[in-house]
Amino acid sequence: MFVELIATLVAGLAGAGLVMLLNRLLGGRLPRWFAPVAAGAAMIVTTIANEYGWYDRTRQSLPAEVVVAQTVESKAFYRPWTYIVPFVERFVAIDMASLQTHPEQPGLRLVEAYFFGRWSPVNKLPVIADCTELRRAALVDGVNFEAAGEVTGITWTHVSKEDPIVATVCGTG
Repeated sequence: MFVELIATLVAGLAGAGLVMLLNRLLGGRLPRWFAPVAAGAAMIVTTIANEYGWYDRTRQSLPAEVVVAQTVESKAFYRPWTYIVPFVERFVAIDMASLQTHPEQPGLRLVEAYFFGRWSPVNKLPVIADCTELRRAALVDGVNFEAAGEVTGITWTHVSKEDPIVATVCGTG
């Protein structure tokens, strides 16, 4: 976030500097208000570029075994251009290297899910997916794994086979 702030300020200075240079080359024919307007425009363009580039930069920095399961796009009235081209503000990634199964319950798969947000810290949550019953659950306090491979103390969410998390974990997506 700090680096983006510095980049925005540098873009503003560069925009104003270019206008001042152009004004000098033109013999002072540009209006005086043109430099601050150019600085503001450069800062806005830099901010928009950072918003749209965040997802690709973050996704490319992930290890190969971490797969993006779901993205959430953002549209806002104070960003009217997002109604034409929305940008990814949040996404869920699954660490397939953390995949665990139990020999007595081959349909159950346990993985680590990572929740990324544009202005929030990364959150990690263990998730269990039942590939045969099409359901999933977050593993929180009070979960017990029995000797026969049964899991108790969780609240299952029944989903369709198109659910992005279950499809990614079960390999159907």
